[in-house]
Amino acid sequence: MYQIQTVSNEELELLKQFDTPTICNVIELFDVRSRNIGYMDQRIKSNFPEMPPMVGYATTATFRSNSPPRGNDAYSGLEGQIDQLEHIPEPRIVVFQDLDSPSVAATFGEVMCTTYKAFGCVGLITSGAGRDLDQVRAIDFPVFTSGTICAHGYCHVIDVNVPVHVGGVAVYPGDLLHGDANGVTTVPNEIAGQVARSAAQFIEAEGYILDCLKSGSRDKMEWTKSREAYSKKISELKEQISPK
Repeated sequence: MYQIQTVSNEELELLKQFDTPTICNVIELFDVRSRNIGYMDQRIKSNFPEMPPMVGYATTATFRSNSPPRGNDAYSGLEGQIDQLEHIPEPRIVVFQDLDSPSVAATFGEVMCTTYKAFGCVGLITSGAGRDLDQVRAIDFPVFTSGTICAHGYCHVIDVNVPVHVGGVAVYPGDLLHGDANGVTTVPNEIAGQVARSAAQFIEAEGYILDCLKSGSRDKMEWTKSREAYSKKISELKEQISPK
């Protein structure tokens, strides 16, 4: 049903070792997209910034809570959403577009997040709001929202595994996502493995400048040399990578 390009478990683990800004920096080296797109804007914030990076494939859904679903109770659509999870490889990240504007009630709470985690999801992103944050933190489940609302209203899932728009970014089923305290970015699936393997070298390149600055030296010549060493390392890294 969905043709999703995946990366190896080893590469997924590598991606989790680096913060999201580093991943964004490395993606830029590939010149596969404009530098001002592909990452979510300031509306989408980590509710648990102390948690490590979250990496997974998007399982998407749309959501409303302002009016009752036709012929069903609140939380309708959840069973169908769980049935659709198998079409997306693990690890999965649930991505909701709240169709109510402004958001009327929370997209998720403790029960929903516990359900998603039990079925192979490693985090959740919503353009709407969340609740039960203490309980969700306790199950070690990272969530990203535009805010918090204490009630669930008439919450119901509408469509599952459809393109959604969250934080200024179009997210498609199976898109690879990376998020931490700094925000969320998509990682183009076709280069994700190379991004994972290149991130350590990018950190090494930045280290030339940072080591110089942290040494306490105010020698501008040494600072210039460190920047030249950084540029050389980045040039070498660019020669090694090639989008597929």
